[in-house]
Amino acid sequence: MSLLKVEDLTVQYDGSEALSGLSFTLEQGDYLCIVGENGSGKSTLIKALLGLKKPDGGSITYQGLAQSQIGYMPQQTDIQRDFPASVMEVVLTGCLKANGRRPFFSAKTKKLALENLEKTGAAQLAKKCYGELSGGQQQRVLMARALCSTEKLLILDEPVANLDPKATDELYALIDELNKKHGITVIMVSHDIRCAAMQAGKILHIDKTLVFFGTTNDYINSPEGRRFLSHSHHDI
Repeated sequence: MSLLKVEDLTVQYDGSEALSGLSFTLEQGDYLCIVGENGSGKSTLIKALLGLKKPDGGSITYQGLAQSQIGYMPQQTDIQRDFPASVMEVVLTGCLKANGRRPFFSAKTKKLALENLEKTGAAQLAKKCYGELSGGQQQRVLMARALCSTEKLLILDEPVANLDPKATDELYALIDELNKKHGITVIMVSHDIRCAAMQAGKILHIDKTLVFFGTTNDYINSPEGRRFLSHSHHDI
């Protein structure tokens, strides 16, 4: 079943077109990696998918999913890494929509937060200070936070940035499990194109417009894919 349909999407930024005539469709359960050079429109596309940037042309249509039900994990900043709060407090901030207008988090909301910490293998960290965790542990906590908003779609922006190889492998394994075991559709932006291509089922390569959209296998064997993957030093 189609979950997301992007048709002829055009988005302007500072008076020029950041994206032009972009079209692709995702099915429920897909795992998509978005690739492209710096300045190719990846961040603009993410903002448009989240409803933070209004299209200047074309359309973005979700089937059976409101934009408020998308789980989003943004790139981390140094300030966020040192955030002086407990793990549970960080995850609960992802439950604000589920909690409604209540001034305090309900028992049901706290249960949801704990369930998602368990789902990401971070339940034992619930009472620890977020700023004292390793990079890999912090990303698991942020993944749990994003899951509090959704059971259908996760959008991940550079989830393995600045992680060591072991933590990177573990986070990719977690994303794969969320996708395959729990049926969550994943849209991931990654500089780590080689590993991302091994993980994702589909690739969307953009350069302000569509360069390639299709299966990972077809991308690897396409002229665009071979050219892009051959530059291991690419600033993607």
